[in-house]
Amino acid sequence: MTTKRDYYEILGVTKNAGEAELKKAYRQMALKYHPDKNPGNKAAEEKFKEAAEAYEVLSNPEKRQKYDQFGHAGLGNGAGFSGAGMNMDDIFSHFGDIFGDMFGGGGFSSRGGRGGRRVNRGTNLRVKVKLTLEDILKGVEKKIKVNKYISCSDCSGTGAKGGSSYSTCSTCRGTGQVTRVTNTFLGQMQTASACPQCGGEGHTITNKCNTCFGNGIVKGEEIISLNIPAGVAEGMQLSVSGKGNAAARGGVPGDLIVVIEEAEHPELIRDGDNLLYEHYITIPEAALGTTIEVPTVEGKARVKIEAGTQAGKVLRLKGKGLPSLNSYSRGDLLVNINVWTPQNLTKEEKAMLEKLQNSPNFKPTPGHKDKNFFERMREMFKHE
Repeated sequence: MTTKRDYYEILGVTKNAGEAELKKAYRQMALKYHPDKNPGNKAAEEKFKEAAEAYEVLSNPEKRQKYDQFGHAGLGNGAGFSGAGMNMDDIFSHFGDIFGDMFGGGGFSSRGGRGGRRVNRGTNLRVKVKLTLEDILKGVEKKIKVNKYISCSDCSGTGAKGGSSYSTCSTCRGTGQVTRVTNTFLGQMQTASACPQCGGEGHTITNKCNTCFGNGIVKGEEIISLNIPAGVAEGMQLSVSGKGNAAARGGVPGDLIVVIEEAEHPELIRDGDNLLYEHYITIPEAALGTTIEVPTVEGKARVKIEAGTQAGKVLRLKGKGLPSLNSYSRGDLLVNINVWTPQNLTKEEKAMLEKLQNSPNFKPTPGHKDKNFFERMREMFKHE
């Protein structure tokens, strides 16, 4: 498996680089490795794609924040482009403004000889996936059924009957652009815009598909496999490249945005990477000591309660919490001990307690080690 390079390293910028610096760095890389300058050079083409992927992530504030915090794994199953699945149409459709500025007057075509032909892009989809603490502990593969627009099988997504019932646009001659020259006091100004005849696609359909009526997409469903890493949390979003709605007439599909939801655990409460559990013991157990069983995500754990344990004592089970995302560390399980005070006593029980209440050992004599509530809370958070 090939290890992805650092996106900042690819573009040659620091982590503090602003939008203008990122755009400038990407333009320089794209110009250096552009296919028109390096015909037939596969290595240059890969570097061109690599730079596009890096810019696609770092120019997006949301994706950049996830990448800065979690690295490549924080971007889910795709960073917007997906390595081998990326093609030049994807890149030029994403960053047409950059290539238009770069090559508009310099002799390079921004589409490898095809001018500015427009590429349709499908819309993104958002789905919610509910996970248990068991799923979050180890990571999980989920298969979900997604209702969305898919490519029409009858015309192979072209919108044309039989997949070939279209002709080159006579207005733009297949380039997807028309050029206008305007005389101004500064001289002639040349502007290019999408062809009004074909909408920038470069061709027109002569016989529309009867199934999709020329759109190239129909409503359908797809089973999608999601590899969700361990340590995710409520509200996190993972992006799966190319699994959103299909685009009209063979364009670039949108992405699938997966929003994480956590199912409530019957006994444990999540607090970051730590888990919290409340356990009640009786007055005799608190005084004499005992052994209890507490639930963990992986099963049960036996814990010794020392004699003389006070209510509110917090026991920390190291490494019994949840893993940190993209880390080998795990949180802890914090067990809060409560001493249960009986509320309904028989005459015999009351008599027994009345005899004991005057005993010196039953008088509260807290020492320095018996911290008050606020000190215990301060110490607990100090170790977080």
